[in-house]
Amino acid sequence: MIRIENRIFEVSNEKAFEELALEIFHFQAEENEVYAQYLSLMKIDTERIDSVEKIPFLPIELFRTKKIISGNTNHAVVFESSGTTSENSSRHFLVSENLYQRSFNTAFRIFYGDPQSYCILALLPSYIERGNSSLVYMMDHLIRLSGHPESGFYLNNLDELHHVLLKRNADGFPTILLGVSFALLDFADHYSMELSDHITVMETGGMKGRRPEMTGQELHQKIRDSLHCFNIHSEYGMTELLSQSYSGGNGIFRSPPWMKVLARDPYDPLSVLPIGSAGGINIIDLANLYSCSFIATGDLGKVYEDGTFEISGRFDQAEVRGCNLMVT
Repeated sequence: MIRIENRIFEVSNEKAFEELALEIFHFQAEENEVYAQYLSLMKIDTERIDSVEKIPFLPIELFRTKKIISGNTNHAVVFESSGTTSENSSRHFLVSENLYQRSFNTAFRIFYGDPQSYCILALLPSYIERGNSSLVYMMDHLIRLSGHPESGFYLNNLDELHHVLLKRNADGFPTILLGVSFALLDFADHYSMELSDHITVMETGGMKGRRPEMTGQELHQKIRDSLHCFNIHSEYGMTELLSQSYSGGNGIFRSPPWMKVLARDPYDPLSVLPIGSAGGINIIDLANLYSCSFIATGDLGKVYEDGTFEISGRFDQAEVRGCNLMVT
C-alpha cells in the first residue's frame, strides 16, 4: 500500500485523480467491512462502478457507531469528534500517522507555504480539553514545524495571546491565528485591536452551544469589527477526514489535489447534482485510504466549475436518517 500512499500526493490532473479514486474504491469495497455492507444494502454492483460520479458515498453518521477501517490492519491512534456524549461522537481509527502528517503538511504548504515562515497560534479550548482531536494533532505538528518561540496553544492565557499579537503587529513577522469560532469571538469581544495585514485570522467552525448560532458571514463580520482585519480565513476539516480545505475569505474553499467535493441530490443520495446546484456535500479524500475515502457529509453547499465550494448549512437529523439504511 505504500505505492498507493505515494501516488495520493502525486495526483496532478483529473485523469490521475479518477484512476486512483476508482482503484481505492475497489480496494475499500472489498476490504472495508462497513462500506461493503453498505454497498450490499444499497444493491450496488461494484463491477459497474467505472467513474467517480457513480461511486456511492458512505453516510458520515456511521463513524459514530461503526469501526470503519480498510484492510487487515491495526490502528495507531483514535481521533474523536466533539459531542455532548461519547455515544454521539465520531471516531476515526487512524492506521498510518505518517499518511495523516503527509496530508496536512502538504496541504498547508500548498495554500500557505513553509510552516517555518510563520508564528502559529492556536486557540482551540474545547478541542484541547477533549484530548484526542485530529485538529489538535495537526496544529501540534505545525506549531513544532514552525519553530517560532511564541508559536503554541493558548487556552486560558488570553492576555498572553493578546500580548503576542501586539508583538507580531510591531515586528511584522507573518502570523496565523487559528481558532474555533466561539473562542475567536470571545477573544475579539475582550481584546479589540487592529491587526496588521501580515497576521492571518483563521476560523475552523464550532459553536457547539457555546454561543447563539450565526451564519459564516455574521461570524466573520463580528471578528472583523473587533480585530479590524480585512479577510477572515477558514479551515474546513473534520474528524472523519484526513485532509483539509482552506478559504482565503468570502467562504469559498479550495481543496488539495487529492481531495474532491461533489454535491448530491438531498432526495437521492446516489445522484450527483450539476455544477452550481445546492445539495448535500460529498467528499472524496484519497488520504482516507485506510478508512473510507468516499464520505457523504451532513453539510449543505454548492460546488463550482473550478472545484471550489461553499458551505451554506446542515441537514437536520431527520433528513440524514431518511437516506441511511444503516443508522439505527
